Amino acid sequence: MTTLPATASFSGTLRDLVSLTKPRITFLVITTSAGGLWLAPGTPGLTRSIIAVLAIAAVVMSANALNCWMERVSDRAMTRTMNRPLPAGRLDPKVALVFGLALGAVSVPVLTLLVNPITGVLGAIALIMYVWMYTPLKQKTWTALLVGAVPGAMPPLMGWTASTGHVELPGVVLFAVLFIWQIPHFIAISVFRQSEYERASIRVLPSVVGVPRAKWHMVLWCAALVPVSLLLTPLGVAGNVYLVVAAILGVVFLASCIAGLRSKGPETGWARRVFGVSLIYLTLLFAVLMADAV
Repeated sequence: MTTLPATASFSGTLRDLVSLTKPRITFLVITTSAGGLWLAPGTPGLTRSIIAVLAIAAVVMSANALNCWMERVSDRAMTRTMNRPLPAGRLDPKVALVFGLALGAVSVPVLTLLVNPITGVLGAIALIMYVWMYTPLKQKTWTALLVGAVPGAMPPLMGWTASTGHVELPGVVLFAVLFIWQIPHFIAISVFRQSEYERASIRVLPSVVGVPRAKWHMVLWCAALVPVSLLLTPLGVAGNVYLVVAAILGVVFLASCIAGLRSKGPETGWARRVFGVSLIYLTLLFAVLMADAV
């Protein structure tokens, strides 16, 4: 019987630890927090800006790792999560727990002491809400989605406060854009993965109120997203180029949600299209917002 070399074992463990942090979500956090910092007035300096973005990302990495640790049993019931390091048995749960706690124990003090106390407090709130409120609520009520959207929307606001040291209206609007965007985005996911969530005993909106009513929730939240996203122009964060592009993107996103109201084909196909449109919407919105701010 052969054994893996120590280097291979170490590299495998390292890959699994990185996987716990959900790299795609972490990349989105880096992008949106850097966007908030870029758009905010003031010049925090390159070093402080880098520290802020990396520490904000570390807060989210901590939340994701602890989420994976808490959901290691239910993750076995879902196709998209069953091969994660913990449900697949590749990683000791104690290692994952220590890793997640260590990231949180370092990142929040770094934000507080090296950036500013306001950003540190927001980071602590995001971490606590995601791990100790959103995660356990998922198996009790679909409204966990709304709770989880709060820490999910924190990065651009934290980027803003990292620059200004204050919670200001433009930063709150950036938070609101990301908060509202998450609702139709995640309802779309819960439609085409409804059976998986049900096997894992996770309460999602389509399972609780039915797909037809869930579609109306998507339409209403998406309709609210359009005017909220446009507020960034009168607030002086962006100019008319952003205003026009944001309006077009918002109408396209809303139209994709409305299309579901009269959809007669498989719900999963429509929901996957909305999911794809939501990702394109957010990517282009922030790209144009940051470019227009220049």
